[in-house]
Amino acid sequence: MQQVENKLAAPTAEFKVVEFDAGGEKVKLSPNIIKRYLVSGGGNVTDQEITMFLNLCRYQHLNPFLREAYLIKFGTSPATMVTGKDVFTKRAKRNKMFKGFEAGVIVIDKDGKAVNRTGTFKMPDDVLSGGWAKVYIDGFSVPIEMTVQLDEYIGRKGNGEVNSQWQKKPATMIRKVALVQALREAFPEDFQGLYSQEEFVEAQDVALDATPVPTQEVGNLPNQTQDIPEQSADEPQQYDPLA
Repeated sequence: MQQVENKLAAPTAEFKVVEFDAGGEKVKLSPNIIKRYLVSGGGNVTDQEITMFLNLCRYQHLNPFLREAYLIKFGTSPATMVTGKDVFTKRAKRNKMFKGFEAGVIVIDKDGKAVNRTGTFKMPDDVLSGGWAKVYIDGFSVPIEMTVQLDEYIGRKGNGEVNSQWQKKPATMIRKVALVQALREAFPEDFQGLYSQEEFVEAQDVALDATPVPTQEVGNLPNQTQDIPEQSADEPQQYDPLA
């Protein structure tokens, strides 16, 4: 009799599933799914970090199985929650107020002057210094403009060396930082709590790709939903890299 009761008992909180809509599809997440499939970096995530990540995905309608959101954890350092590279531009295009953007890099030319270059192109004598972006909004007389400094965001290894991604394509990376920040300032409701990989130094050591996460086990989990507690105002929130 005891064995029967155990089999019929409700699954623990670790296996209970939260269901929400993301891009017109139903997404099912549980703490166990997150731990097994959705943590990058090899660190041991805490229950609080899992709750924060689940809530971020649910409230911002992100599908982590399509690589729209990542939970990155190194050792005992605080976890980083990163948004996939295509989420920002796709959401901006869906906003009726969005009227396009411009973005590029800031360089110091051979004459020592700061110059805005469109895109990521620079002359051989140019020294890369930062990135810039402008987002145009319907009804606004001037665009939302953002400039960022390369030294503040360049990704480095634990020993202080610039990591491979920033070594190979620093112009691409710093341009993306400027664009993401301009979009977030232009449309705070669409991008609240969303940060790109390029904004976090620690996240640059993790290869984030577009390969979907295996979901066979997800379909076999008990079909039970659970209200995951919202983050308390007294608890640490996801940190802002601009602070």
